[in-house]
Amino acid sequence: MSGGLPTPGRCAVMGVLNVTPDSFSDGGRYFDLDAALAHAHEMWERGADVIDVGGESTRPGAARVDAQTEIDRVLPVVSALASDGLCLSVDTTRAAVAEAALDAGAKIINDVSGGLADPAMAKVAASTGVPWVLMHWRGHSKDMNALASYENVVADVRAELTERVDAALAAGVAESSIVIDPGLGFAKRAEHDWALLHGLGEFVGMGFPVLVGASRKRFLGRLLADENGDPRPPSGREVATAAVSVLAAANGAWGVRVHSVGASLDAVTVAAAWQRGHG
Repeated sequence: MSGGLPTPGRCAVMGVLNVTPDSFSDGGRYFDLDAALAHAHEMWERGADVIDVGGESTRPGAARVDAQTEIDRVLPVVSALASDGLCLSVDTTRAAVAEAALDAGAKIINDVSGGLADPAMAKVAASTGVPWVLMHWRGHSKDMNALASYENVVADVRAELTERVDAALAAGVAESSIVIDPGLGFAKRAEHDWALLHGLGEFVGMGFPVLVGASRKRFLGRLLADENGDPRPPSGREVATAAVSVLAAANGAWGVRVHSVGASLDAVTVAAAWQRGHG
């Protein structure tokens, strides 16, 4: 661990655990507590470095749930998994949810709003000292597609992330606690996502660990569309996700956030051996 983050000697792999009924990728498959716990342990045993537990869908167009509903979804899962010794992050934009999850044993805050959705999140991050993932964000899921307008997406996202980092530091968050995420798919069109991946070095160059979340996202489905132009469904995007994982690792990302741990773990392990020149 370094600054509270796993440092496994390769790009870290964060396994996604959606305890929601409306995720774009798994459609409520792990909404049931027993199913959620079983899937988390499966990812952990396969080699995930972190399990990212989320109780509110952030798919495009998703409606919000209230804070208590989110807590009720997340807390039993976090409590059970933390007691089993798993390293957990909480995927939330709400300070109350983050605080409850940290009290229950989570070790990382993964905030897709970068602190914009709830100004109190900075206080939670500062007082606890846990790693705080600041993702690039321009608005909630129901509005974000209308906000995908950029002069230069890499420069614009970098500048907006810099603002979020500065705000976090001003609120007392330790520099060593900050992780950044360019926010693929959030207020981004496919061409923006590809430009951000191509320019990943710009974000690595900011001096903070970088998390990349490309798993099963729309831009991969569109790239792999069939002859009729229909995007490949999420279940058919795993090889493409692993390809992004290996390239992200090779270009300096601290971690990748993925639904299928096995494929991406193999990918980043190969990338590490390639960079070292030995297995």
